[in-house]
Amino acid sequence: MGEATAAIRPFPTAGDLPAGLVLRHLRPPGDYALMNAIANAIRAAEGDDFYTTDHQFQKFYENLSGCDATTDVAIAERDGRVVGYGRAATHQELDGTRIYEVIPFVDPKIAGQEVFTAMIDAIEARALAIAADHPAGPKLFETFGGDLAPERDALLEARGYEAVRFYYAMIRPNVDDLPDAPLPPGLEIREVLPEHMPLIWAADQEAFRDHWGYSPSSESDYQLFLTDPVTDTSLWRIAWDGEEIAGQVRSYINAEENERHGRLRGYTESISVRRPWRRRGLARALIAASFPLLRARGMTEAALGVDTENTSGALRVYVGCGFRPVSRSATYRKPID
Repeated sequence: MGEATAAIRPFPTAGDLPAGLVLRHLRPPGDYALMNAIANAIRAAEGDDFYTTDHQFQKFYENLSGCDATTDVAIAERDGRVVGYGRAATHQELDGTRIYEVIPFVDPKIAGQEVFTAMIDAIEARALAIAADHPAGPKLFETFGGDLAPERDALLEARGYEAVRFYYAMIRPNVDDLPDAPLPPGLEIREVLPEHMPLIWAADQEAFRDHWGYSPSSESDYQLFLTDPVTDTSLWRIAWDGEEIAGQVRSYINAEENERHGRLRGYTESISVRRPWRRRGLARALIAASFPLLRARGMTEAALGVDTENTSGALRVYVGCGFRPVSRSATYRKPID
């Protein structure tokens, strides 16, 4: 009875839907593999070779932050086939601005512009319903775009969205040793132990408070940090100053992504340095210390992402470490009246 009822639960829409299109609520866990296939297909069509496994995808949806999967996720079906999905989510920045995320995974080139527009309409309507229960104050819609999907960006701009922040995906074509990257005096890299995980998380959150768009993380975020399927703490480089964590690089390898694309790439990601230890070359030293670990696993290149306007000078550091931009993405926002 429950599954049958879930099968016909329509997702509220802002108007009439295109012929043959149905928007319904999520049916976990059966929908996850279908949704992940769509996300990966969209990335592939755009030339973005980032890939998520079904296990990763399910873990993410089981630990959603600022989003109730039972009410805030829409599945688009056309003629009985899942052709896209979207979700509404919300978070609050430190200055009090409330952000309402409009996240549509619909490729307008494949599913059609009318499906993309219908999904945007439905998710915006759900976000407005959520916003109605929040106190007065600055409120913004937020979504994503980038140079790899100009059709999508044009549709967003036509709806009043504006690109407000840009990010690079960067590649280093080798994992050779990086010269002139000593660890600052008084610091040491230690093996990651289970009891270190709360401290590593807390240090990361403190360091990122200075970044644009930061909002405090939730318990769901922390659980995803603990259970992410690609996590391999033996690849992490955590710098300690006595009993305090000064900085970190949490590298990982997505073996299935590498196999699909015929490459050997490791990601040097989650790079952060706490304020008292900045401007001393620590980020460069930790990135350099990551390369031998990736090389020992057979990797031949490294990748990371960066906010192009990062105030700590991250882009300059990464270029100095041999990374080069290969694509640009963007955060889009528009005011909620």
